[in-house]
Amino acid sequence: MIRQGLDYDAVENAAAAAGIDLNELAGYGAIPLRTLSHSRRQGRFSPIQSDRVMRFLRVWSLACEVFGTVDKARAWMGRSTLPLDGRRPAELLDTDEGARLVEELLGRIEHGIAA
Repeated sequence: MIRQGLDYDAVENAAAAAGIDLNELAGYGAIPLRTLSHSRRQGRFSPIQSDRVMRFLRVWSLACEVFGTVDKARAWMGRSTLPLDGRRPAELLDTDEGARLVEELLGRIEHGIAA
């Protein structure tokens, strides 16, 4: 499905189920605002944007699980953190490697060894 490009409504519904809206996704840099508008008009995201959205939602869902609430996950994603060299977790989700670093940190937090 990602290779075909995800349907705009499906992405909007998945984001809503995860407690975030598409404008917030744009605010976090997962989707450029201009691309969001274009995808809305087209009714579909490109394969590249679909991949970025799914990567973001995967990590977002993990953060919600680890922190227990959407609000706590939102606060953590937007706050700089020392284990990520002072960067905000959301800043790193534009690449697969960055997402892996954030997921690894979330795993350490979940197990009480985030240092």
